[in-house]
Amino acid sequence: MSLDPALRQRIDEIVQSDRVVLFMKGTPKMPMCGFSARTAGVLDGLVGEYTAVNVLDDNDIREGIKAYANWPTIPQLYVDGEFMGGCDIITEMFNSGELHEELGLEKPDRTPPEITITDKATDRIREFLDAHPDAFLHFSVGSDWNAQFNIGPRQGHEIEVESNGLRVLMDLHTAQRARGAKIDWVQTMEGEGLKLDLPGAPPQVRTLTPEQLQKRMNDGEALVVVDTRPEAERQSKPLDFARPLDKSLMEELEGKDRGFPLVFVCAHGISSREVAEHYRKRGFTEVYNLEGGATALVGED
Repeated sequence: MSLDPALRQRIDEIVQSDRVVLFMKGTPKMPMCGFSARTAGVLDGLVGEYTAVNVLDDNDIREGIKAYANWPTIPQLYVDGEFMGGCDIITEMFNSGELHEELGLEKPDRTPPEITITDKATDRIREFLDAHPDAFLHFSVGSDWNAQFNIGPRQGHEIEVESNGLRVLMDLHTAQRARGAKIDWVQTMEGEGLKLDLPGAPPQVRTLTPEQLQKRMNDGEALVVVDTRPEAERQSKPLDFARPLDKSLMEELEGKDRGFPLVFVCAHGISSREVAEHYRKRGFTEVYNLEGGATALVGED
């Protein structure tokens, strides 16, 4: 694919505008794809500020950057004007310490975290490992604090942790997020499975009753009530004190302090919990879901 000279100059200017430039889908605080989220998460943990270009805002840039670097996918990272690679390469560079070197930073701390695997969890995990004698147990915690286990070959860059006689391999970011983790095997009404406790994870979404919300507003507390209902529902049962979750508010929330209280509301307090959970995973530490939703405030028709 040939690149129009004018577009090449535009991209050149962007690449040279800052020492670290990331072309991604979405923004660092509101990524629109998992690969962009992972790459931005790596940078967020290394550098205080960098230029992030949301290619979804400009289709010419979105397509032109692929020809510019002769690289077919996004995200793309540039350091000192040099193309570093996409998500997988950046992740590998981060785990090996090569990215730290490129950025002029000290080598990362690869001290294995202390974790606890209970006897029940150990027994269950061993059953899986016994069926795959040449494989290793991999553990990962993403920037959204979603955790998962996989069984596969050793990659070479992992940090190895041992607990209860089990060896667990994890990448550098996971090692930082997994400090103090406890892995257990539990039975619930839904069935049985692994239960993970991550002390460093943001607090869970909490429930707020209409009475509690009213008191906090009466006390003049600074908070944002986010109305996640469709426009038609908002118009039929308006909440004057709530703001719709539109593009303007989403952009505003990107720049909010992560300790700012957010209260999410829908019709009955069900779907809004999913939206609240999204923002909890984005790092907000005071996230609430309104019990009963708008119906609890204004009643049924």
